[in-house]
Amino acid sequence: MKLGLSLGYSGRDLRVPVEQVQLAEQLGYDSVWTAEAYGSDAITPLAFLAAHTTRIRLGTGIIQLAARTPANAAMTMATLDALAGGNRVICGVGVSGPQIVEGWYGQPWGKPYYRLRDYVTIMRKVLKRDAPVTHEGREIALPYTGEGAIGMGKPLKSILHMNPNFPIWMGTGMESTVKLTARIADGWLPLGLVPENMAMYKTWIREGLAQAGKREEDFEIQGSAHVRLTDDVKAALDELKPGIALYVGGMGHQNKNFHKEMMVRRGFAEAAERIQELYLNHYKDEAIAAVPDDFVDQGTLIGPKDRIKNRFRDWRNSGITGLTVRGGGEPELRFMAECAEIRPLSSI
Repeated sequence: MKLGLSLGYSGRDLRVPVEQVQLAEQLGYDSVWTAEAYGSDAITPLAFLAAHTTRIRLGTGIIQLAARTPANAAMTMATLDALAGGNRVICGVGVSGPQIVEGWYGQPWGKPYYRLRDYVTIMRKVLKRDAPVTHEGREIALPYTGEGAIGMGKPLKSILHMNPNFPIWMGTGMESTVKLTARIADGWLPLGLVPENMAMYKTWIREGLAQAGKREEDFEIQGSAHVRLTDDVKAALDELKPGIALYVGGMGHQNKNFHKEMMVRRGFAEAAERIQELYLNHYKDEAIAAVPDDFVDQGTLIGPKDRIKNRFRDWRNSGITGLTVRGGGEPELRFMAECAEIRPLSSI
């Protein structure tokens, strides 16, 4: 199985762990992933890493759709790929949530399904350079003819010759958007995927692939798990609960929170409601305590080596093509390479 390394987005200070990424590359890791929320962006750190690595794929997990026009996203990712030597970059894109889309970017929430479809379609047209780009979409159109337009928009074709088969992956989790992902994208960055619910997602993926006449073997699915080598499983699970409580309880509107909806789909509806209620009423410690151990454990690889190896088999057998490692340090990176039986580039 392919392995990825997650860097996420920065906190107060931005630090790019170059040596950790170089170690992952030497160990045979396939990819490294950045993210963005409303602080550091996802693309700039990858450009920095491109100058310090040679092979590892550079992926955004994810860039937020509202942050850039589709043409700008295609330009930026193609420029990064050219700087990285070509065929090394994956553009992972997703919608984020309405609080960020409207509150941070000042863009309308609109209809995310159609916006995603228009966005990726336009990116494909820009990358392929078959003709000057035009698109009459339900959410996005080129040239722009909406409010404020003066009617002088001109269809254009990229000056830079881009990889026409540049990989675009989508970060989605709802039934309609997962099916759309399988239909129009090259890979999937799933929200809330664990081995226990993969059967449900597989049905959606297969339906979307069939609609597009695509083969399962040509579609990548990148799971994600927090990894921690430790003899104290309970303490390690507890360390992750504040972040889960934040996302399920407070990262989104009370009536529109994708992380809460994901928790419900995984069979923890009562806990999800309780966490949100407590968090929004400023009982954060109680919200953290309400996060079930089983929920945390399903999405992690935590414990002694034998426990992690046993759980890793579930991930390997679930049907994903890759697993991104979150958290941990050099011991975890090395041990996961051993579990996945990937081949290092050199003796290290």
